[in-house]
Amino acid sequence: QVQLVESGGGLAQAGGSLRLSCAASGLTFSRYTMGWFRQAPGKEREFAAAIRESGGLTYYADSMKGRVTISRDNAKNTVYLQMNSLKPEDTAVYYCAAGASVYSRSYRPNLYDYWGQGTQVTVSS
Repeated sequence: QVQLVESGGGLAQAGGSLRLSCAASGLTFSRYTMGWFRQAPGKEREFAAAIRESGGLTYYADSMKGRVTISRDNAKNTVYLQMNSLKPEDTAVYYCAAGASVYSRSYRPNLYDYWGQGTQVTVSS
């Protein structure tokens, strides 16, 4: 049974930082592209960042470039999203996802096989 469990969300002030984690189990982690998506109230789920299986390639949404860093530790089956210079518009539920056949199409949520339950990030102004 595959499980993706996010943690690290919470309340932050604008300009602050948060580090999200996603611990995976039940799958061969190093064979999956890992992605982070987010969904704000009343909006569609949108791509934030992704990292390829070995960690050698990363992808970022334009809205987040320069402010976030995605990384992974295949020994710990964990992917991270370091978010800096947070803005109120970053407020959303953040989800991690795992996909075996995502490749460079990391922005497409329908290509991911497994999803976590999400962690809430709230940024106050």
